[in-house]
Amino acid sequence: MRENLKNINNYKPVKNFSVCTLVTNFDEFQEMITSFQRAGFNDENTEFIYVDNSNSNTDDGFSGLNKFLNLASGKYIIICHQDILLKYDNIDVLNHCIAELDILDPHWAILGNAGFNGLTEKYCRISDPWGENTKIGQFPAKVKSLDENFLLIKNEANLALSHDLNGFHMYGTDLCTIASFLGWNAYVIDFHLHHKSGGNCNESFTLAKKSFIDKYSKLLSILYIRTTCTPMIITSSPFLNRLLNRKIIYSIRKRIETLFSINLS
Repeated sequence: MRENLKNINNYKPVKNFSVCTLVTNFDEFQEMITSFQRAGFNDENTEFIYVDNSNSNTDDGFSGLNKFLNLASGKYIIICHQDILLKYDNIDVLNHCIAELDILDPHWAILGNAGFNGLTEKYCRISDPWGENTKIGQFPAKVKSLDENFLLIKNEANLALSHDLNGFHMYGTDLCTIASFLGWNAYVIDFHLHHKSGGNCNESFTLAKKSFIDKYSKLLSILYIRTTCTPMIITSSPFLNRLLNRKIIYSIRKRIETLFSINLS
């Protein structure tokens, strides 16, 4: 019987990289693949996966990426736009960036080429319509959000995007936010590529931003949870958390519920 058992510690990914793309233009997609191949991504180390959105949007950023994250077999999952080209750095540079993060922060889960930490700390390493050979900040740089043109995700982090959001914007920020909830970190790295587009903050972007704010404003409000063993009141204040979760508070609450025959939960 032991021959039929699998030890997860001995598991090895089929490929080192899975490159995943939502495709609306197959000519542009083929140009992207060719640039990856020239940069050292070959049949031995990489699988290429796509969603065919050429006739209609079969999947958006959230549903499509969730499929990629669920099905990709590579040790590292690269999710990128069809209009990027690896014109500068190659697979060796990317592997060096990964190895550097493995030493610096083993809890990294997502790497990208542009993002923010807080409201003012911008980090960027890219060539696009906004500028050639742009390099802002020291790398690797820990961030709270990443641009979606190029995302490298550690498969073992088992990440997923929100099921209750949709569209083609904010999914990079959603992924970074969920990763932080799970104890993982995101970084901008010194991996230089060319992105043909400078982005488009249109009406759909505004709607996506509103949906993102609405979702997380609910999640980040005061939280009351009761497990089978204990009740918990969770706020953004460490002082209130200590105060509200003292046994005397729960004792007073229980007496009020008993006295007035009500349930305050």
